[in-house]
Amino acid sequence: MVKDDSQSCVQVGCQGWNYDDWITGAAASAPVFYPKGTRSADMLSVYARVFDTVEVDSTFYAVPSAQTLDSWNKRTPRSFTFSLKLPQVITHEWALRPGSLEELSLYCDRAQLLGEKLAVTLIQLPPHFTLTPENALALRDFIERLPGDMRFAVEFRSPDWLHEKVIKLLSKHNVAIALVEGRWIKREEMRRIAEEPAADFAYVRWMGERDLTRFDEVQRAQDENLREWAEVIGNLCGRVSHVYAYFSNFYEGHAPASANKLKRLLSQETTDPATLEGQPSLF
Repeated sequence: MVKDDSQSCVQVGCQGWNYDDWITGAAASAPVFYPKGTRSADMLSVYARVFDTVEVDSTFYAVPSAQTLDSWNKRTPRSFTFSLKLPQVITHEWALRPGSLEELSLYCDRAQLLGEKLAVTLIQLPPHFTLTPENALALRDFIERLPGDMRFAVEFRSPDWLHEKVIKLLSKHNVAIALVEGRWIKREEMRRIAEEPAADFAYVRWMGERDLTRFDEVQRAQDENLREWAEVIGNLCGRVSHVYAYFSNFYEGHAPASANKLKRLLSQETTDPATLEGQPSLF
């Protein structure tokens, strides 16, 4: 267990909510996550009874419509938050160059329709976006154009970006470096970055090898790794105002179980999927 301030400092959730494998099957002996027969349209409102935040992957492929954002707002409680991925046309196609600015403006205007429910925008950069003079200039100019009233976190997938000058640039604009448990940057480097956060909030992601074909139960327990991360997060709560933490299905095989493991390590209350059966929607 870690210190009590992590209860209010940390929001823990999953990378997405719309997974058919999370629906309890007719022959299941125990609940998976969603009750039997849960429709896709009802998944978010059920998810929001268990977790108070989610990372949205669909925004990586396109800027969400105003109608979609309004629907998300209506299906979740006031305290719920969404972290959105910046569209890949900005990060991967334009590689943060000036041609992406129109799309960035559209994205920011649209994302802000979530109001207080907008947590963080994740700027996920590809592994081939390495630290070259041209890319460094593009990153600098891009970061300087980000609106100051939104939170942003950058996920580098090339370790050469963990450079003092880069960290100083991000710190100047209160942009976090995403702390990722994955194959791109060594765990030791991620935890070193966590000791001196660039922003007044932190963003943590757990990935995993993409070799699993189903997501209905834990298939590779990472208990010791999670205990270590819980300590990191507990320490972060003494340095930042808020930590947003999200699990991929690929980390252990079933993201809701992973998220609940971390919540218990942080002394946060959890909801048993069995209690969701037969409950009416609250939103």
